[in-house]
Amino acid sequence: MELWGDGDEEDADEDLITDEMLEAVPYLDRELYNVEEIMADTFGDLDQIALFLHELRKFQPKHDDKLRALIKLLRTDSVLKKFKVLIFSEFAETARYLHRQLMNAGIQGVEQIDSGSKKNRAEIIRRFAPYYNGSSSSAITEHGESEIRVLISTDVLSEGLNLQDATRLINYDLHWNPVRLMQRIGRVDRRMNPQVEDRLLADHPGQRTLRGKVAYWNFLPPEELNALLSLYNRVSQKTLKISKTFGIEGQKLLTPDDDYEALKDFNHAYEGQTTLDEDMRLELQGLLAADPGLAERLEALPGRVFSGKQHPTPGTQAVFLCYRLPRPDFSAGKVNGDLPWTEQAGETRWYLYHLETDKILEDPADMLAAIRCTPDTPRQCVIEQASLSSVRAKVEKHIKNTFLKRMQAPVGVKPILKAWMELN
Repeated sequence: MELWGDGDEEDADEDLITDEMLEAVPYLDRELYNVEEIMADTFGDLDQIALFLHELRKFQPKHDDKLRALIKLLRTDSVLKKFKVLIFSEFAETARYLHRQLMNAGIQGVEQIDSGSKKNRAEIIRRFAPYYNGSSSSAITEHGESEIRVLISTDVLSEGLNLQDATRLINYDLHWNPVRLMQRIGRVDRRMNPQVEDRLLADHPGQRTLRGKVAYWNFLPPEELNALLSLYNRVSQKTLKISKTFGIEGQKLLTPDDDYEALKDFNHAYEGQTTLDEDMRLELQGLLAADPGLAERLEALPGRVFSGKQHPTPGTQAVFLCYRLPRPDFSAGKVNGDLPWTEQAGETRWYLYHLETDKILEDPADMLAAIRCTPDTPRQCVIEQASLSSVRAKVEKHIKNTFLKRMQAPVGVKPILKAWMELN
């Protein structure tokens, strides 16, 4: 199919600033702004960023006191140096960094998983907590696999999983949402099954004194950082409140469209409210819980899937596309002095293309109502193949001119289409 074409041709003469990027920029009256002062401040900011980057180049893991404290803890604690421990990090990059550094430090049995990992999540869970996931240490060995002793994860493993083969947990990054912290600890502090406990202790009698007792460590931020975060929260809250109540002259600070989404997400997390991302994860967990066979069917899907359904708005046609966007893979060795860009190290992003307006949406909040469906939603595919191919080409050009250029991706790095759906 043409839609799945490789698209090797490169737009070598493509402008750095594209027409679609210019169209997205609102017109501002020059008389309302001191452009010379704005430019001077901008260059001053760039100089400061350059200084930050210069200092960062000097940073090495041996300068990382937090990492050194973690390695010391894993080497000296009488339980952590021999038995299973679950380490939670807030960020995928931090989790991957810890994985590399713990392996370099000689810590045995280390594995890592995050939302961007292509590894089979069920297999990782089984190798870390075999007894509470229908397996055993001997069964893992018989399959030629190695059991995981130290599992590093982001919050993808914070809900609904049985990981109580372990009794120790480390919060390397503290989540500001106390509910999320309780969910993390709840992975190991769970109801114990007497039959499973008998099998586990029969194979590992040395764990008898550990069973039924959970311990965890929290790496707290420095006091000065905590003070800054508290100040940032208060200022951002007041900014939003003033803008909502009185508005800002000329809308120079906030607009009805942006509304400081990053600040709102920070406040939601800080105050214990769920963000859109968390709501979507909870919805997925609910779907998986309601249909025990759903996870297996999802795993069986091919690498790319296509479908279609009726658009909830009459007379509207759109195409939803899900892409995997490669990023530099810090877990791989450099090739000719450069890090490879891999799908495994990348991230997943959604796009919604409206055929009538040629508008491309990137915020999942703008797509959920259109793409959400139930098991009995009828399949409806009517858009012509040529139109679908054109949509894909336009969206991939948009990704190239935005995400890939912003990331300074090398020539040849392309978005990887995973799924798309007609909305008719």
